[in-house]
Amino acid sequence: MRDVIIIGAGPVGLACGIEARRRDLDALIIEKGALVNSFMNYPTKLEFFSTPELLEIGGHPFSTNGYKPVREEAIDYYRRVALAEELETNLYETVTALRGADGRFEVQTDKGSYLCRKVVGATGFFDVPNRMHVPGEDLDKVTHYYREPYPYARQEVAVIGAANSAAKAALQCHRHGAHVTLLVRGPAISETVKYWIKPDLENRIEEGSIAAHFNASVEEITEEAISFAAPEGRQQIENDWVLAMTGYRPDYDLLGALGIDTRDDAARTPVHDPETFETNREGLYLAGTVCGGLNTSKWFIENGRHHARQIMEHIAARRTEGVEV
Repeated sequence: MRDVIIIGAGPVGLACGIEARRRDLDALIIEKGALVNSFMNYPTKLEFFSTPELLEIGGHPFSTNGYKPVREEAIDYYRRVALAEELETNLYETVTALRGADGRFEVQTDKGSYLCRKVVGATGFFDVPNRMHVPGEDLDKVTHYYREPYPYARQEVAVIGAANSAAKAALQCHRHGAHVTLLVRGPAISETVKYWIKPDLENRIEEGSIAAHFNASVEEITEEAISFAAPEGRQQIENDWVLAMTGYRPDYDLLGALGIDTRDDAARTPVHDPETFETNREGLYLAGTVCGGLNTSKWFIENGRHHARQIMEHIAARRTEGVEV
């Protein structure tokens, strides 16, 4: 029987694995995709807002070519850390249910089942996009993830959203030959857009290089067009691609399958102790960005990585006190 099973092999999940090993806890990390799977959907050569030292885990230095790391450097860094720490990981394996109780859990996956004493969920929020719930959203032309601008050259591209992801996608696609229409649900570009990106986008809109519609609500997507409601009335424009940069949320279906309750608040915050990160289900913990629920800007790698130490210290302390771990 394992001491602990960690669900998710992102930076925080890997940090949990490291902290477990350093306390002589037998840990297994189970990940439904690749190592640091969420990074696979990040834009190519995305530059992190954080400096390297704020992304480090386990005390391993993160060397980069520039002042801030890019996606590819981060993927390689966490791969090397996992290898150096000899973390045991089961990749491309999906957790489907959690049975049993504290001290004797059974983690079920699509490939088997595992007995363990404790469980940590470090599942992040980037795998489940906020859907628009409009006809045509499931067409092949629609994506909630933006990788790079090259496929959209000389195409009619609708970018939906007003935050950083939408702003970057709109600017990059425009500069690589796409005809971009930006659809914003609110009255303006979000104030949270980075200070060096926001004026660039606003200037492109003002000069007419990027078409923009504010207070716009998408109503339907077809193979040939996209329709939306705006203050000037319902409009339909020809369209080849839709980049729906509408944000992401935790996998609440998985949280429910694990037996984790959510608070009755606007963020649908998963129930957990703010000091130990133990959830309403004794012996089951949460770590990282998933702890914020829909408030996806509360926890990042920078602060979420520290959850690992708090969780494993709590588990190790209970073992020292003679409590079954």
